[in-house]
Amino acid sequence: MLGYIKKGLAKTFEAIKTVAPKKKIILSKEELEDILLEADVEYELIEIILNEIYQEKITRNIVESKLLTTLSYTNHKSIEYTKPFVDLIIGVNGAGKTTTISKLALKYKLDGKKVILGAADTFRAAAIEQLTIWANKLDIDIVSSKQGHDPSAVAYDTIESAKAKQYDNVIIDTAGRLHTQTNLSHELKKIHRICAKAHPGAPHRTILILDGTQGNSAINQAKAFNDMIGIDGIIITKLDGTAKGGSIFSIAYALKLPILYIGVGEQPEDLIEFDKYEFVDGLLNEIFQNEQPKK
Repeated sequence: MLGYIKKGLAKTFEAIKTVAPKKKIILSKEELEDILLEADVEYELIEIILNEIYQEKITRNIVESKLLTTLSYTNHKSIEYTKPFVDLIIGVNGAGKTTTISKLALKYKLDGKKVILGAADTFRAAAIEQLTIWANKLDIDIVSSKQGHDPSAVAYDTIESAKAKQYDNVIIDTAGRLHTQTNLSHELKKIHRICAKAHPGAPHRTILILDGTQGNSAINQAKAFNDMIGIDGIIITKLDGTAKGGSIFSIAYALKLPILYIGVGEQPEDLIEFDKYEFVDGLLNEIFQNEQPKK
């Protein structure tokens, strides 16, 4: 997975090198502060990290411990359920919802699962068309309707079809209008209720898609969605196209929600399960030398 981490954080690593061109064995607080700022870690979190470090000479082990602490909420528990397992996907337009849904569907399919998609973003005809194209490309079934149709009805029909035909996984798309719009809030809450009526316990996961290129500005967006409907996990997309990879620490720390996957490319296979240990290790490999300081 470290290869994917390097690919996904390539621009972040380039940004870090502008303030830390050479790898070191030991950092000062000022150097660590500059590195974290350049990676787009929120300054409030940087202050917390620095205030908890009492050593003047900062080693890799010290930084590793502090960064892992900020990701302590990223672990997610297995959910007990009666199949089908229902994922409800939310997020604003442009965050990469459709592409991410296709990647997630492919992951399930490659695991031997029978998958069906629900095109409940009926606000845009293009959203229905794009998801249908992906479903056909991946040879995955889809339930869709016309633009303007009740999205809750699409969600209900998708789950009912999945139950009747013994599908393992259901992935439901939703509209991505701005989170400040009241009608979107009402719509998402209704879809949530209808999913539960169609299948007790559904949706089993409500997943927010966040655009990694937005960095820390995505935090307020995520908080708004969480207040609206409640979020079970986050997928961060487009990390390969941004120098703001450090915002993952800020997002995880601020929201106290698990990061399920990260997107590091446009291909269906470019969605990888988030592993905080490998993520932190990959970042520190670009900052510190492997050798230990002499005593």
